[in-house]
Amino acid sequence: METGSDGKIKLPKVAKVKNKMPAPVQITAEQLLREAKERELEMGQKAPKQKISDPDELAQYRLRKRKAFEDNIRKNRNVMTNWIKYACWEESQKEIQRARSVWERALDVDHRNITVWLKYAEMEMRSRQINHARNIWDRAITILPRANQFWYKYTYMEEMLGNTAGGRQVFERWMEWQPEEQAWHSYINFELRYKELDRARSIYERFVLVHPEVKNWIKYAKFEEKHHYVGSARNVYERGVEFFGEENMDEKLLIAFAKFEESQKEHERARVIYKYALDHLPKDKCQEIYKQYTIHEKKFGDREGIEDVIVSKRRFQYEEEVKLNPHNYDAWFDYLRLLENDGEMEQVRDIYERAIANVPPSQEKRHWRRYIYLWINYALYEELEAEDMERTRQVYQACLELLPHKKFTFAKIWLLFAQFEIRQKNLQMARKIMGAAIGKCPKDKLFRGYIDLEIQLREFERCRILYEKFLEFNSENCTTWMKYAELETILGDLERSRAIFELAINQAKLDMPEVLWKAYIDFEMEQEEYDKTRSLYRMLLQRTHHIKVWLSYAQFELSTGNEDYAVRTRHVYRDAHNSLKDSQEKEERMMLLESWKDFEHEHGDDASQATVEKQMPKKVKKRRKIQTEDGSDAGWEEYFDYIFPDNETAQPNLKLLAMAKRWKQTQEEKETDTTEPDDT
Repeated sequence: METGSDGKIKLPKVAKVKNKMPAPVQITAEQLLREAKERELEMGQKAPKQKISDPDELAQYRLRKRKAFEDNIRKNRNVMTNWIKYACWEESQKEIQRARSVWERALDVDHRNITVWLKYAEMEMRSRQINHARNIWDRAITILPRANQFWYKYTYMEEMLGNTAGGRQVFERWMEWQPEEQAWHSYINFELRYKELDRARSIYERFVLVHPEVKNWIKYAKFEEKHHYVGSARNVYERGVEFFGEENMDEKLLIAFAKFEESQKEHERARVIYKYALDHLPKDKCQEIYKQYTIHEKKFGDREGIEDVIVSKRRFQYEEEVKLNPHNYDAWFDYLRLLENDGEMEQVRDIYERAIANVPPSQEKRHWRRYIYLWINYALYEELEAEDMERTRQVYQACLELLPHKKFTFAKIWLLFAQFEIRQKNLQMARKIMGAAIGKCPKDKLFRGYIDLEIQLREFERCRILYEKFLEFNSENCTTWMKYAELETILGDLERSRAIFELAINQAKLDMPEVLWKAYIDFEMEQEEYDKTRSLYRMLLQRTHHIKVWLSYAQFELSTGNEDYAVRTRHVYRDAHNSLKDSQEKEERMMLLESWKDFEHEHGDDASQATVEKQMPKKVKKRRKIQTEDGSDAGWEEYFDYIFPDNETAQPNLKLLAMAKRWKQTQEEKETDTTEPDDT
């Protein structure tokens, strides 16, 4: 780099790229690398082949190569690759002694290098120096007894030489070190190749003690089964079960044992093994047992056996669910339903007792709604299935003692208990139960149930007393008043029914007064007491001016069938219209006029129809502001409004609208007049 006069280094000028457009032909990175590689191959010069033609030249070549190898070793003697290349070269020159010397020198440097030992022994085997090879293998397995390659190669060599005894001796030396499982399998396969079953069996005996795993016991048993020693195979399975015991038992061993018995057509033995497994294994390990047991029973069992397996499997699932969450009442229901179909009575009772013992922890009724059905089902089971009436009574009594009646109760329990006593023809006890229920925790459902009971027994005086008590307890319930009046109507005491209705409508507070008034009016209409019905409508209209009341009143007058029904109906419509004039409910007024109009079309004349037409409003589209909850503007909306003829405040608006309509018509006429001359 050049330096300036001030001593600063001047950097070369960088040429500016004027044309930054992409080249027309693009080259990828892959092409660049491929071209570079091709050029490198073209530039490489191959060494010429050298032909040695006399001993002197061969000696010089060997000397030169040995010197190169020795130099490499001297530079880094710990690199075993240099030693291996050196020894292999000497072997290629048929200099076995020199190669052996190199290998020995290499072992002096690193005697724990497995590759060196393997290459050294393989060289001796290639040279057919068997004793040398044996010596090397002996040294190798003595120094590195955990290197499995040496043992495999050594035994393979002895077997290839046909020295079975020598191979067996090597295997025995290897087994003293208790190697991994594959080594034992190799020894066993070695003996099996020479049909030495007894020796293989003795090896298996030692193997399952050195590696006491379930799969090894199964392999031992399958070995015996394969060679048709059924008794020995069964003995192995039994010893395996005994060896592991109940604490360390594995499902795989028992499944294999059962399948073995199944293959020998000993189905009873297999069934016993499966049941033993289900009884002694933890429940979380029985999934596969259940599956295999089910398959076995489907193949070889009868219908009862298959059902027994399925039931036991589902029972196990439900036991796990209720153990995980005792307050899962749905799981208890499913469990009990299963046992009721297939279980014994004592077992079902035991499960019911366990289920009802899980009382909800809180005193809130919503937490008890599912739980109470356990008691109901328990009582029904005792009555219908077990047919133990005394025990059923005890179940009901225990349930009623458990319920916190001061906070809440369940009317269905009281009613079911009373109905049970009636089925037992104990009417006095049933009445005591219902009386106690009403006294402890009066509820509408209890009163209604007690009244229905007495009605079925045709004890109408008791029904009247109960209705009176019911109304003292809850006088706002319109349904109770109506049912009481209906009872008296059925009994033919119309005055009493009318008196009940009168008392009802005079109550200060009612939950559904419109339903009560309608029932009273319908009652008078059924008795054809039209004057009393009219007086009822007038009394109701003094309390409310609802459109439905007026329409119902008009419909009543229309349905009476009297000579002056049209005059009376028209009078009702006129009164309704006058009363709704001052109200802001324009929709209701419109409904009334529509109904009045329909009536006049059917029963009126032209004059009456014209009178109603004059009262009909005009439908006008308007706009109004929309405001959100926080008071901000949310735009405008369009709506339809009704403007009635008698609405004086809206008359100027109507006149304005009429004038605007006439002006629009005149404008349209002018436009048509101006376009006609142009066309001509």
